[in-house]
Amino acid sequence: MLLLHLSDVDEAAWAKAFAEKLAPYKVVRRGDDFDPAEIHYIFVWKPQPDAFDGLVNLKAVLSLGAGVDALMKHPGLPDVPVVRFVDQDLSQQMSDYVVAHVTMHHRQFTRFNADQKARLWDQYYPPVAQQTCVGIMGMGVLGQDAVERLLPLGFTLRSWSRTPKQIEGVTGFAGDEQFDAFLSGTDILVNLLPLTPETAGILNYQTFSKLRRDRLPGGPAIVNAARGGHQKEADIVRALGDGTLGAASLDVFEIEPLPETSPLWGIENCYITPHIAGISNEATGVNYFSRILLDHEAGKDLVNVVDRQRGY
Repeated sequence: MLLLHLSDVDEAAWAKAFAEKLAPYKVVRRGDDFDPAEIHYIFVWKPQPDAFDGLVNLKAVLSLGAGVDALMKHPGLPDVPVVRFVDQDLSQQMSDYVVAHVTMHHRQFTRFNADQKARLWDQYYPPVAQQTCVGIMGMGVLGQDAVERLLPLGFTLRSWSRTPKQIEGVTGFAGDEQFDAFLSGTDILVNLLPLTPETAGILNYQTFSKLRRDRLPGGPAIVNAARGGHQKEADIVRALGDGTLGAASLDVFEIEPLPETSPLWGIENCYITPHIAGISNEATGVNYFSRILLDHEAGKDLVNVVDRQRGY
């Protein structure tokens, strides 16, 4: 039996789609009449504190989110495999966001927007793409997809990850010992890292101050489409104010929704979107997890299982 425990999404629609796809395998929701001991799989998004109570025969937790940092902190999370969502549509959406904001910063949107408001005709010509280096933090599924879409545009690319990655067309850096070298040649910093204790707060003033400063007029830029826990927003405010950063694109925040009192709202070179860079698609999600569940019931291994030591 599959139990759905979804918050802030249309749980009824997901349940109907799962029931149609998995029939005759039984699908239930919170509030239905069922024996918790008969639940073998639970599909979750933002689970409540009691989400896993009584699920003594659970085989796996299926996570709607590609990121599982919040789920891994759940005090009642049972010691069973956790499967994360890996979806091409989600990767496409995230890469669309990254490409849009990278090209926006490369083409000096902030400068020309200010000129427009001032009714100033200043024919500054931005550099060609190959003269701008985009540094991507995180070389998982999302990072590699972003690379595939940025490479044809001509940008110089470098990456930073926990372990070394060899990707054609990308200069790779890995580990703490190579972090400063990675930053020193980066003009636009893109964060697609998983959120772990090691990466929490990595977007801070010290990091920003180590980015390359002699290429983009106004200073380097950052793009964060990963997790709000990666950034220190007070440091971003400071860096945007004193020129350490020329611009920032933020889709995620320390507190969501972003409080009305946040100074980020009023900063002209800070581009805010309400956590919409990528959203899990119901149709592809149901197909993906249904296949995993049925394959596992047939004796096959689970795929895309979270490494609990790494946290992703």
